[in-house]
Amino acid sequence: MEEGKAHYMREMKTFGWDFASAEKEGKFAFVDASPIRAIPGEVKVGNLTIGKQDFSLISLLEVVRSTVKKTRATRIVVDPISLLLAQYAEDSQRRKALLDLVEALSETGATCVIASELRRVGIRGRTLQLEEFLAHGVIIMQTIAAGRTMERTIQVEKMRETQIDRQPRPYRITDKGIEVYPKESVI
Repeated sequence: MEEGKAHYMREMKTFGWDFASAEKEGKFAFVDASPIRAIPGEVKVGNLTIGKQDFSLISLLEVVRSTVKKTRATRIVVDPISLLLAQYAEDSQRRKALLDLVEALSETGATCVIASELRRVGIRGRTLQLEEFLAHGVIIMQTIAAGRTMERTIQVEKMRETQIDRQPRPYRITDKGIEVYPKESVI
């Protein structure tokens, strides 16, 4: 949603992941939704005038649907959702847009991840976000102080239909992916 394909590909290479090759093999597709921020306030589609919010959401959903169909994707990541939701001034508008997005993603049958920025309240607390109520699972990834160092942690806050370990656990991003250390504690 916010960064272009070239930047994303370069960044993934730093972890040893060659998404360009995966894309050539048809195992990966990048949908660049960053142009959403450049859409004018209203868009003409034939004789119909559509507001920026509706146009960008409809466009995004159509591109995702067609890409999923073409690639037979089994996993979808929308990262981050913040820019899309920031277009809506009212909570009710944000909720409707989010419901439309979640419904469209669910209809694909793929495992879907929607990344969102963590909103903090005070030193320890955080604000529950609308998307958390709609999601089947909520996983929080953050950096916290652990003794004299900062530690990357992952915590399963919510996961429907299964038991979860709610403790934050340290993790590392390696060329093999995200490695979680479930027996280590950071608190």
